[in-house]
Amino acid sequence: MEYTSTRNSNLRVSSAYAIRNGISSDGGLFVPTTLPKLSDEQIKSFADMSYRERAINILSLFLTDFTKDEIEFAVNNAYTTENFISEEIAPIQKISNNRYVLELFGGPTCAFKDMALQILPYLMKISSEKVDSDKEIVILTATSGDTGKAALEGFKNVDGTKIFVFYPDTGVSVMQKLQMATQDGNNVQVYGITGNFDDAQTSVKKVFTDNSVKTMLNENGKSFSSANSINWGRLLPQIVYYFSAYSDLVKSGEIEFGEKINVDVPTGNFGNILAAYYAFKMGLPIKKLLCASNKNNILTDFIKSGIYDKNRPFYTTKSPSMDILISSNLERLLFELYNHDDEKVKNLMESLNKDGKYEIEKEILDRLDEVFDAEYATEDEMAQAISDTYREDGYLIDTHTAVAIKCLTKSKLLGEKTVIASTASPFKFPKSVLSALGEDADLSDLEALDKLSEISKLEIPKPLQNLDTKQVRFNKVLEISAIKDKILEDLEIK
Repeated sequence: MEYTSTRNSNLRVSSAYAIRNGISSDGGLFVPTTLPKLSDEQIKSFADMSYRERAINILSLFLTDFTKDEIEFAVNNAYTTENFISEEIAPIQKISNNRYVLELFGGPTCAFKDMALQILPYLMKISSEKVDSDKEIVILTATSGDTGKAALEGFKNVDGTKIFVFYPDTGVSVMQKLQMATQDGNNVQVYGITGNFDDAQTSVKKVFTDNSVKTMLNENGKSFSSANSINWGRLLPQIVYYFSAYSDLVKSGEIEFGEKINVDVPTGNFGNILAAYYAFKMGLPIKKLLCASNKNNILTDFIKSGIYDKNRPFYTTKSPSMDILISSNLERLLFELYNHDDEKVKNLMESLNKDGKYEIEKEILDRLDEVFDAEYATEDEMAQAISDTYREDGYLIDTHTAVAIKCLTKSKLLGEKTVIASTASPFKFPKSVLSALGEDADLSDLEALDKLSEISKLEIPKPLQNLDTKQVRFNKVLEISAIKDKILEDLEIK
């Protein structure tokens, strides 16, 4: 298995190189030159496997420069019952007829990012040993809320690494900010920024591709990598849980093998739903992928019209991890839709950078429509979905999952068998959930945690307990223009 860049299809690198470097030097994203195809027999065999066994099988198809022992070591150390509350790792819950919730929030930060960021440090270390074992890895990560904490938790105290996380100071929930501000570890740095997530992501990518900065790092025995989903090592593990969900439905008798399902994913940066698309391309029986957006509905508009236009208002919502107007992973999908035409992708990205928009041809839009559907939910609709799901189905959901559920009810897929990706615990957004349930939310977030637990009769997840007793280590807020200098300063590079 070789990897290329979305902006240079002549490039050929190993998976270790792609994971270690995070982003191509030309600014493109690493993708496999070809996607492996699984036979029906291979997919059928997953039903009798554990989550770890499924992960080993799928990762082995992509990490051909890793040994079997290396892959097993990474998988078996990441997906443990010490890290995840369920032995199933990503369990499926049937909430009503034909609707199944894929619970991806059972990890150490109560968000779906743990599914990839618990294994990425292992993949990164192994990759580094294969590529440039003498250099310290400097992880740069922009976050809209959940990636930051999950990356910090995954990389804390990992030898040979330092990690920087930048988040929009007014664009994450109180719980998300508190989780990051109290992070332990001797190799972590966390900063708020004055802009939004798109500002943080754009600035981090500029630092990544700044040749003068890369030269300075190299001279000091360091090199950059990323824990965002621009890193193939972040995206690859997410493919696994879609195969796992399908296998669990077959095993439980909810579907017959070969029966097609829909997958409904709340998404902002397009990574989580792109992983489902790759699973589909590999042979998983998927009929449609529903891209669920909040009020920042740029992806809905793109999938319906073929026009991507970020020249629009940016909204701060109660589903903050989706408050994004520049969806980085969409570049990977475009590369697939255009049959690996790197020049076309480069032109589209240049138009986005220059004019803030681009448009795809009708032929490409038709190809997109064969697989994707899209809807969006307003803030009121999101809140109503939380209330309806709890009152009617007895199931408590967070604000992001609520967006997905509401989008399903608005789509033509309603009534068909659908897996809904649940990306965070409702306890990460207690005030928003309480308010949606019609309860008094005039409380602190920590008080709201206790009240939500009392009402729902559910235990507060351990990672969110006692946050008020932890020391706040990080509370600095930077101007966007200061990010590069702060990174160099903290690395003691002049």
